[in-house]
Amino acid sequence: MRDFIIPQYPPGDDRDMGTPARSGAPVTLTVDGFPVTVPEGTSVMRAAALAGIMVPKLCASDNLEAFGSCRLCVVEIEGRRGTPASCTTPVTEGMVVHTQSDKLRRMRKGVMELYISDHPLDCLTCAANGDCELQDMAGAVGLRDVRYKAPEERSLLNHFATRDGAGINALYVPKDESNPYFTYDPAKCIVCSRCVRACEEVQGTFALTIEGRGFDSRVKAGTIGDDFLTSDCVSCGACVQACPTATLQEKSVIELGTPERSVITTCAYCGVGCSFKAELNGDQLVRMVPYKHGKANRGHSCVKGRFAYGYAQHKDRILHPMIRDTIEEPWREVSWDEALSFAANRLKGIQQKYGRKSVGVITSSRCTNEETYLVQKLTRAVFGNNNTDTCARVCHSPTGYGLGKTYGTSAGTQDFDSVEQVDVVMIIGANPTDGHPVFASRLKKRLRQGAKLIVVDPRRTDIVRSPHIQAQYHLPLKPGTNVATVTAMAHVIVTEGLFDEDFIRTRCDWDEFQFYVDFVSDPRHSPEAVEMLTGVPAADLRAAARLYATGGNAAIYYGLGVTEHSQGSTTVIGIANLAMLTGNIGRPGVGVNPLRGQNNVQGSCDMGSFPHELPGYRHVKLPDVRAIYEQAWGCEIDPEPGLRIPNMLDAAVEGTFKGLYCQGEDILQSDPDTHHVAAGLAAMECVIVHDLFLNETANYAHVFLPGSTFLEKDGTFTNAERRINRVRKVMAPRNGYEDWEVTQLLANAMGADWHYTHPRQIMEEIAATTPSFAGVTYELLEEKGSVQWPCNATAPEGTPLMHIDGFVSGKGHFMVTEYVATDERTGPRFPLLLTTGRILAHYNVGAQTRRTENVAWHPEDVLEINPHDAEQRGINEGDWVRLASRAGETTLRATLTDRVAAGVVYTTFHHPSTQANVVTTDFSDWATNCPEFKVTAVQVSPSNGPTDWQERYNEQAERSRRILTAAE
Repeated sequence: MRDFIIPQYPPGDDRDMGTPARSGAPVTLTVDGFPVTVPEGTSVMRAAALAGIMVPKLCASDNLEAFGSCRLCVVEIEGRRGTPASCTTPVTEGMVVHTQSDKLRRMRKGVMELYISDHPLDCLTCAANGDCELQDMAGAVGLRDVRYKAPEERSLLNHFATRDGAGINALYVPKDESNPYFTYDPAKCIVCSRCVRACEEVQGTFALTIEGRGFDSRVKAGTIGDDFLTSDCVSCGACVQACPTATLQEKSVIELGTPERSVITTCAYCGVGCSFKAELNGDQLVRMVPYKHGKANRGHSCVKGRFAYGYAQHKDRILHPMIRDTIEEPWREVSWDEALSFAANRLKGIQQKYGRKSVGVITSSRCTNEETYLVQKLTRAVFGNNNTDTCARVCHSPTGYGLGKTYGTSAGTQDFDSVEQVDVVMIIGANPTDGHPVFASRLKKRLRQGAKLIVVDPRRTDIVRSPHIQAQYHLPLKPGTNVATVTAMAHVIVTEGLFDEDFIRTRCDWDEFQFYVDFVSDPRHSPEAVEMLTGVPAADLRAAARLYATGGNAAIYYGLGVTEHSQGSTTVIGIANLAMLTGNIGRPGVGVNPLRGQNNVQGSCDMGSFPHELPGYRHVKLPDVRAIYEQAWGCEIDPEPGLRIPNMLDAAVEGTFKGLYCQGEDILQSDPDTHHVAAGLAAMECVIVHDLFLNETANYAHVFLPGSTFLEKDGTFTNAERRINRVRKVMAPRNGYEDWEVTQLLANAMGADWHYTHPRQIMEEIAATTPSFAGVTYELLEEKGSVQWPCNATAPEGTPLMHIDGFVSGKGHFMVTEYVATDERTGPRFPLLLTTGRILAHYNVGAQTRRTENVAWHPEDVLEINPHDAEQRGINEGDWVRLASRAGETTLRATLTDRVAAGVVYTTFHHPSTQANVVTTDFSDWATNCPEFKVTAVQVSPSNGPTDWQERYNEQAERSRRILTAAE
């Protein structure tokens, strides 16, 4: 089985070393007279590269296993016959290698002649001119003429397509431009197989193959009749990045030319936190290339980060501040000074009339740490209250509560590299292939190497079964029964004596464990007792529990399918219990790993965006914690927790909450019970939306402050593994200001006296006041590339693995996880259970990805329904259906699939035309108010089209987005 590849390079070295790094005993050899010492198993090609000698190559790349097909990298080795390929030849002690000789030069030139003889010589007009490895290698071997000519018949066929009864002649294949982001030109293919291998080894999709033989061989996407758009290709870009010619080429490069400079930054989509080189011509972004030194993505990417950046230049983007007195009026473009003065006067007037607690803020998991820190500081230091909340609470606050109570810290325990040492993976309530695809690729590679997989999910997601991987157990539990399922697994582990007593006695509170054992051993928690409740066969659940407990290094990865429940916090506690029971904490390959949904969910939590916590998860009621910020900010901090988003909306309807500053969030589309959100926003006297587009929340706004994209700002994001990554300004903000500057301008308009000139100064303040960030500086991030908190005097270079020698809380705490059924129940009127999620092509509410070519894969939200349920209701594939709950109703098209079990339906929430959250209720987690998005009782019935509510909503939205022209 092939090794798991983590590329290793000298610091700052972006050269392609040809083959992957290896680990082993040191071996010394001589290459062209230069001694070099490398680990055992290293290829001769890589050893030469480390000595500064680049051997010509075409089929080799250091993120792929050696293939040895191009024969360009041949070398001579003293004492060995022939000319072996340096990419497939491992080093040996004392080996003497020669990479240059007359014989080698003749051989390489002859090989290149063969390649060039079947390749179009249109270099001057080729999109890859100046960025083509074939062109570079022709120069490297000194090829100046080609003796071989393509057959006349073949030359003609390359110019004129001929058809026969079977279709296009086999010698002619037209260019495939079906993919919205890149083209495939078979005429330029040298059949090096790098794209095929990248699809297999890096991405793990296996969408590409080589078809045909000899001169007729070429790359094929999918099967007969497929193109790149209709095949299994997920447009991750790995094939494009691997291609050494213009066979696979970004359309942006074809249109805009070869980029001339680059800036390293961090993707602003999901919580993986991929590093990219943004490549530009001047200030025009040409392409995003995954950065090989990125420690989260290791040089890989997905369709969103790689290609879906076009929203930054979209025509819908608002670049000028706007105001209006009422939401019935059209917007008026004004200057920044007028907009900020208008907003500040409104907010000050509200506080004078209704009290200082009548206004608040909502921070964003899309914004940087520095920006989020300033927004929560705005409400505490300027507004004088703790009314601050964030979408991070709406999705992952149970993680903070559950892990905080059991382990003492509110974050995941591992780094992503840990997956290479895992033996058993349990995925619960997460869909990594769609939500966190780059991590999923790394996980699938480990699964292909033999790791075992348990999936706990109501749907049969792609990770359950896809090319070359299959879960050992899929536990398709009924939505809302996570706690019962996890507790039943613990019951098996305890009653069958599979727990790690030594770990528990050493690392955990033994008395609490004894109490927990009494609870979990009760027969009412057995798999057989809960089978009717969960829908999971008892035998499968028992077998999965045994595998998790005895299969070696076991890691749990979970997502919003765990947290967005009325018992989300209880499930997180149950997951933490499982890891402690089996000793799967504190070393590589194990742990509890929340997969954060958005790019800075972790950072938004870290920065004190919750109404009861200051930065670093410290409660506002603690005098010593408040004193730190009172001294730093020069103000008094309210010791009473503020309002969460649902409380703000409730208070607005009641008439006591009247003003909101909402940065980077679209609560009208993303939050539950759309009717209630709309009523709360409509009742406010000043809603300030700070965003890129006139989103759904802006329908009820009085001030719109244009935002800046991640390409237009400096700062940091913190990903799901606690990794703090730099965000670097790629281009100047099109609106004139970075988001942190806008917040500072608003604060100063309200009477503050802030004087930040760069986000670096904000991070210095964060480090000075937040223990887990105490050692974080921009200088350290530049030196190390990234660090994982805690980063302080104890861990000056960060902490990849948590809880190695002990828990942050001292002892690990076992807690009782009693199952309490949600108040949301099915019945005769609403017999089905709706659960929601995401799809690969889109991100969150789709505000960004809907304004890119990603709509080619997902132009609308659809409802997944089991064929049995569809047949009962007379529903066919593609029919319009009415989706109704106790909260509301909407319509969308149906797709029939057995990915969902009978009794369960599923949809996404990416398109405002659907507004899926109009049907979700306001039930929430008992500890954190995290909404219960994943369990809604619904009925599905045939429909003729949009509901009356959708039509009224769309009419109101259209009116709300009117903007007065200069003439008006």
